[in-house]
Amino acid sequence: MSDLPFRRICVMGLGYIGLPTAAMFASRKIEVVGVDINPVTVDTINQGKVHIVEPDLDIVVSSVVSQGYLRATLTPEPAEAFLIAVPTPFKGDNHEPDLSYIEAASRAIAPVLAKGNLVILESTSPVGATEAMAGWLAEARPDLTFPQNAGESSDIRVAHCPERVLPGRVMHELITNDRVIGGITRRCSMEAALLYKIFVTGDCVLASGPRVAELSKLTENSFRDVNIAFANELSIICDKLGMDVWELIRLANRHPRVNILQPGPGVGGHCIAVDPWFIVFSAPEEARLIRTAREVNDAKPEWVLEKVHTAIGRHLSLNLGKTAADVTLSIYGLSFKSNIDDLRESPALHIAEALISRHAGPSLIAEPHVRALPATLQRAQHVSPEEARSHGHVHVLLVDHQAFRALRMPQGETVDTRGLWNSVD
Repeated sequence: MSDLPFRRICVMGLGYIGLPTAAMFASRKIEVVGVDINPVTVDTINQGKVHIVEPDLDIVVSSVVSQGYLRATLTPEPAEAFLIAVPTPFKGDNHEPDLSYIEAASRAIAPVLAKGNLVILESTSPVGATEAMAGWLAEARPDLTFPQNAGESSDIRVAHCPERVLPGRVMHELITNDRVIGGITRRCSMEAALLYKIFVTGDCVLASGPRVAELSKLTENSFRDVNIAFANELSIICDKLGMDVWELIRLANRHPRVNILQPGPGVGGHCIAVDPWFIVFSAPEEARLIRTAREVNDAKPEWVLEKVHTAIGRHLSLNLGKTAADVTLSIYGLSFKSNIDDLRESPALHIAEALISRHAGPSLIAEPHVRALPATLQRAQHVSPEEARSHGHVHVLLVDHQAFRALRMPQGETVDTRGLWNSVD
């Protein structure tokens, strides 16, 4: 690797994307400096440990830290390439993108930039974020030239390359998935592709610019969101008509050109639940279908809460003399998808919080992928799946973890949002 122009890489943000990416580069014997604002995260990584659950990540981090190829710090250091992988949440209640984390990271690396450096924005971003980042860098370093003004001859190269990985398979998909790269100039794109080819075996596809690269990632997740909304809407229709939605979808999918997704309690995670709103924000009058899909999926948790309320009522009608305070509620799963510990934007977590705040009786939560319940759920008891099945009166399945698939169907009222208990064979 000594003939490569990248001897040291600086990764800004050591979360679910930044840390695996840093570890992957370090595993190719490139010196990587990882930067995070959380001292606990920095200390944990420098001990060769990880603060997130992702298969194989702990093994790779332990190896590259012990070999000296990865170290974490609170402040950026000079490097040939800088990757920014920080959050892009919402600002306020109208789903306006919050670029403050990207701006802070940009201004943090600006003092250590040098001629010939490459800066890549990996954070999933609204259209125009990469150009905004380039503007902040140029503002902080007027002594350097940037591609938005100097074109191909710029001192600094800037590009966008969004992550496209699935939690639980990150270490594999970082290597094998194609990457979409949108540089402000073609030279920016080519240098970014050269960087990723250090470990990526998939294609590095060059987009015509950063805006289309940004929109491509948003489009991928919006496509999935629209299809999930269709399945979720079908589940509500089937419930009203007294049908099993999983049977319906299974039958409809026998058509060779139909592939309906599975419904659930909503849509979560840091991508599908967020990215479509970035498109809506960029084109509010035109993104009508995308907005409607988001509204359908965002409304699904409240529908689930109503189903649980009805189930508690049915239980009480069969047990006269009892009150809601006598009903034990068993909740299965908190993460936004199966077999991971990630609670970000999780509809299951939102539903659990709402149930526990409203329910007068005991609440049991089975979530085998977290060590402790969040502070918002401290009124509940963290139990094993078997304990939840044995002691609950009303059972609410929110996540189809593998541990729940092996569980015998519980006695009592059930609200199954994943089709593990209610589906027809």
